[in-house]
Amino acid sequence: MTGMTHAMVKGSNVPLGAMAVRAVLCWTPGTGVPDVDASALLLGAGGRVRSDEDFVFYNQPRHPSGLVRRLPKRSVPEGLTDSIEADLNALDPSVDQVVIAASSDGAAFAQVRDLRILLFDAASAGGDPLAVFDVRPETGEETAIICGELYRRGDGWKFRAVGQGYPTGLVGLATAFGISVDEAEAAAEPDPALSPVTVPSPVAAPAFPPPAFPPAPAPGPDSQATVQHQQPAYGYPQPAVAQPAPQPAPQPAYGYPQPAAAPPAYSYPQPAAAAAPAPDPNFVLPPQGPQFVRS
Repeated sequence: MTGMTHAMVKGSNVPLGAMAVRAVLCWTPGTGVPDVDASALLLGAGGRVRSDEDFVFYNQPRHPSGLVRRLPKRSVPEGLTDSIEADLNALDPSVDQVVIAASSDGAAFAQVRDLRILLFDAASAGGDPLAVFDVRPETGEETAIICGELYRRGDGWKFRAVGQGYPTGLVGLATAFGISVDEAEAAAEPDPALSPVTVPSPVAAPAFPPPAFPPAPAPGPDSQATVQHQQPAYGYPQPAVAQPAPQPAPQPAYGYPQPAAAPPAYSYPQPAAAAAPAPDPNFVLPPQGPQFVRS
């Protein structure tokens, strides 16, 4: 550090020549170290916010005036940073202080290593910090800490190193300065693993009569089909199908020669059948029935 940088102790203050400043929170990440978030509160003469809009934090990263804003987190060789930038010279005269705070997520500040706040001239890129304050929690149970405050003094501004902690987190710090916090949002979410599971009772379906739908008409023939098939009616009465008249069975010829049955043609031309031979005029029927021989 150069001689321009003020190493501060708790309760000390330093005048600021810069009218636009950047307050940078820096800490060393690691296993079990919670994440840290920077926030700012714009306070009036009574030490309280003028409205809820005077609270700049991760869910409201920019003040409506645009003069106080939260910058994205960054990873630097010294660790992780989260920053607040404020244009002090342009702030409304009703703003007497800008409180710079830090809150931890998931564990107390006893687990956060090397927490410090560095104050830079926002108009000087890459310059040395104007002031540095190593923030040490008093009890270790704090989940929110006021790291420092920017306040008016005459026509100028000064910075004070504070280091005051709150075990009630960001919600407790915000309500202490007059922020209206919805109790439903502030309440801790119940652990679903510990909450009883409510199984809904089965609800009987209402006994409505089944709707009387008219039977669907049988599908008509397909005009594009090559062969038309009769579709089953599935229980409906079927039209009577005309049956061919029965044909008398052929009688046996009892020994007379039978005409040969015509073989199937199978689409090939068949030879013409030969004419039947003329009957023999000398043919005599053999005797019929029992024969008696005269002795």
